[in-house]
Amino acid sequence: MGLQEYEAQVWIDGWAEPPASDWSPVLDKAAGTPFARYGTASAEQVDRAVRSARRAQPGWAAVDANAKCDILRAFARELENRHDELITLIIRETGGTREKAEEELGQSINQLLNSATQLTENAGAILPPYKNGKISLSRAVPLGVIGLIVPWNYPMSLAMRALAPGLAYGNAVVLKPAELTPIAGGQILAEAAKAAGVPAGVFNVVPGDGPETGKTLSEHPDLDLIHFTGSFEVGQQISAFAGRNFRAAATELGGDNAFVVLDDADLDQAVSCALWSSLWYQGQTCITAGRHIVLRSIAAEYTDAVVERVAKLRVGDPLRDDVDLGPIITEQQLKRFHEGLVEPSLAAGAKLATGGTSDGLFYQPAVLTGVTPQMPVFTEEIFGPVLPITVVDTEAEALDLVNRHRTLMNSVFTRDPMRGLAFAEQVKSNEVHVNDGYARHGGEGQLAGYTHRQWIGIQTTPTTYPAWASK
Repeated sequence: MGLQEYEAQVWIDGWAEPPASDWSPVLDKAAGTPFARYGTASAEQVDRAVRSARRAQPGWAAVDANAKCDILRAFARELENRHDELITLIIRETGGTREKAEEELGQSINQLLNSATQLTENAGAILPPYKNGKISLSRAVPLGVIGLIVPWNYPMSLAMRALAPGLAYGNAVVLKPAELTPIAGGQILAEAAKAAGVPAGVFNVVPGDGPETGKTLSEHPDLDLIHFTGSFEVGQQISAFAGRNFRAAATELGGDNAFVVLDDADLDQAVSCALWSSLWYQGQTCITAGRHIVLRSIAAEYTDAVVERVAKLRVGDPLRDDVDLGPIITEQQLKRFHEGLVEPSLAAGAKLATGGTSDGLFYQPAVLTGVTPQMPVFTEEIFGPVLPITVVDTEAEALDLVNRHRTLMNSVFTRDPMRGLAFAEQVKSNEVHVNDGYARHGGEGQLAGYTHRQWIGIQTTPTTYPAWASK
């Protein structure tokens, strides 16, 4: 394989080195041609990366907050200074549109800036004294070494979501990017971190596949936290292993998310959000709306409006054409949702209202009607540009169907905000939106997620102990 525009190398202790395996191509997803390459880090390289992080972490934790803040801000500037290059890179490597690339890069930069600010704002708390003359303190202490495994759909921003606060609060990080996106999700971040002054060993990158590199990292005995974003099946395996070995695990897994339209919804608003929630980045996100549950009285009008708008969408190469949707990430992924979910659902009685055809990896978004709760497009996470519509008679039936499956984020549309609130309070998921479908990012949980609490009691005045202790 000849020299490519980018190489995803192994980064250990601040230096890049070639992977132990042969190089594999990274494809421009729309053009189908290689423009970069990566290799699989060996178990020995993963071990060295973790040991490097372990050595470097105490020194990094001791760096004062203002200095860490400066380094994180410099990290953000390194990405911003490469803006045009990185937008093109993200489009090519992920197959997303320019709008998606701008969002991803912007989120990555903002996460660094937000973490830089947050690390100077809260390092613990002064607690009420439980004893006279005693100062009671609680301080945030870094977890230590974090293993980070990220997916291909938002390789840079999903890495940064844990990397930025992880570094901000004094941890060292070992990152394994996805095989499909190892440049934006790994190599670029390593280059920017080094240029920004992140000390050697504090941030290490081990590209490679899941079964070898990912499994080796997730099961390394010297991690304090394994952070994984990806499929439910792999996340379940990682969490089970971590639990058996008394190790912390943080996972964000997929879900069969619901999009509920009640009978008093603003249909224009609901339809616009429906297309965005289901088709943004070709439906290849963990927060994609995969089940449209609509009350019967407005179902026909809703369906007609959805079909009309979906039929107008332009699919093509987002780097070279003016399009709304880009390619599916791989042929395997296209077959998984179309042959594995859409076609069996059609065979079971669903109707294809529009779309559902493909030219290579360019898939015309599909709207399915007559979908029942037993069909695969209802019971499984689709992870593709498909809108299945299920009609129900009552709000109670809609709620029951929402809660029938594991979800990550759901939406409900109604003109009555209090009705929406009442519905949302009964939904069994961590995130519910009323009249919207935009995910929440960051927040107050970051300090708790990347530190643990240490209590310190300081006795400032003499205290009396039992007589027997003073003999």
